[in-house]
Amino acid sequence: MRYEILGDTLPIVICHLDNGEKMFNESGAMAWMSPNMKMETSSNGGLGKALGRMFAGEKMFQNIYTAQGGEGMIAFASSFPGSIVPFEIGPGKEMIFQKRAFLAGEMSIQLSVQFNKKIGAGLFGGEGFILQRVSGNGIAFAEFDGHVVQYDLQPGQSIVVDTGNVAAYEPSVNMEIKTVPGMKNMLFGGEGIFNTILTGPGKVWLQTMPVSSVAAVLRPYMPTGN
Repeated sequence: MRYEILGDTLPIVICHLDNGEKMFNESGAMAWMSPNMKMETSSNGGLGKALGRMFAGEKMFQNIYTAQGGEGMIAFASSFPGSIVPFEIGPGKEMIFQKRAFLAGEMSIQLSVQFNKKIGAGLFGGEGFILQRVSGNGIAFAEFDGHVVQYDLQPGQSIVVDTGNVAAYEPSVNMEIKTVPGMKNMLFGGEGIFNTILTGPGKVWLQTMPVSSVAAVLRPYMPTGN
């Protein structure tokens, strides 16, 4: 499979598949494709995995696309202004995504539920108890909100992140939640009550414009019922 990512604010990934190659995605992400791409909607692993994807913020059913009779082309578009990031998944190269981040991937990619083991991180980390764990062997595409900044944290090195800005991280990274110090900072600082602490070793991907932040900015301008 070969691919190219085009666009800045609203990107799209165009994938070129050899005859017989397959990809799967969340329903609704396909933008265009060549006529020889066969689509099949499936639970992709049975009811148990379908329910797990639902809890992780994804849809229960997935679309599987197969190139038939020659090379095929299919394009997957982002659903929100942001970035599409490719990840090469393999043994020892699994990833943890925020909910709803998975866009599309090769059929050798596996999605599962990642429960946040720490109560504080689960309740106040911006993405809840449940995250996405991506494993298998192949390329997975994720869509993140706004621009994405990557950091490579060394052992013991930490970064303090505002709630909701964590897009993805390697499983070796430790995630915990701490309260903002000082009552005045909590009440009047405008940055919320909790911060996410990511500690290395491992790589982290941070997003600049979480959907939740956009919704908060727009809320005062939305009409309300009488």
